[in-house]
Amino acid sequence: MQTNIDFLKVENLSKTYVAGSPPVFENVNFDIQQGEFVCIIGHSGCGKTTILNVLAGLEEASSGYAYMLGREIKGPSLERGVVFQGHALMPWMTVLQNINFAVKSKYPDWPKAKITAHSEKYIELVGLGAAKQKRPSELSGGMKQRVGIARAFAIEPKMLLLDEPFGALDALTRGVIQDELLKICASTKQTVFMITHDVDEAILLSDKIMLMSNGPNARIAEIVENTLPKNRERATMHHDPMYYPMRNHLVDFLVHRSKLVQQSSHATQNQNNVRDITQRLKPRLVRPGKEQMVSNQSTQMN
Repeated sequence: MQTNIDFLKVENLSKTYVAGSPPVFENVNFDIQQGEFVCIIGHSGCGKTTILNVLAGLEEASSGYAYMLGREIKGPSLERGVVFQGHALMPWMTVLQNINFAVKSKYPDWPKAKITAHSEKYIELVGLGAAKQKRPSELSGGMKQRVGIARAFAIEPKMLLLDEPFGALDALTRGVIQDELLKICASTKQTVFMITHDVDEAILLSDKIMLMSNGPNARIAEIVENTLPKNRERATMHHDPMYYPMRNHLVDFLVHRSKLVQQSSHATQNQNNVRDITQRLKPRLVRPGKEQMVSNQSTQMN
């Protein structure tokens, strides 16, 4: 019986699409605490979106479990809001109607006026008050994504799942929406799991960054704790002494170490050494920059 009090806990998750073929990912283990913003980074094909779909209840894992607040995730739930790469708005509805529709599904007993007022609050939060009567065809790509974010927040989920929601946007629009997302998360204490390929986006937004090795047989190789101040800003965060050690660590993993982890996984997958297997199941927690600082201080003291 699951008794762990972690907000979200994933245990030994694996996914195989074709019988007899190697799994896309295997032995994926991690936990997320309430209010944490967690990003996951890895090369295409390592199974990031599949993991998100399992957390959303949209796809089943081949083995392993995912729990939220002690209950196993077995299907979709309004407790988890999802924002995909595409906005997925209903084209015949206005911005307000799209969000009203989602809110009504979460709160079917609310009167229309309360639903509308609730929706308008989140439309204002993403800066689209003047566009609430427009249809998706009248909106830019960035505005559509903001509607998707507003809709996800409006159902007041316990957890928000984001699948590269800003990947197709230009740099300026992406920056604006990232800043809005930070403000909303700060005000709502929202728990977030987000897929991204953008290292700087992960550093700006997240509390923790999970690094996946290449597939097949992908796994979470490291969990990087963001050592920058919580109130960091895009324009100044690169001045922090922790910024470049962390960024270099993330880039080095994507360019070099992710391949080495994959090779190591293949070399040990047929071994029966319990110690090796246990080590592979537990991602390494690292604090780039801070660990080096502690090491230097110890050297100076000696």
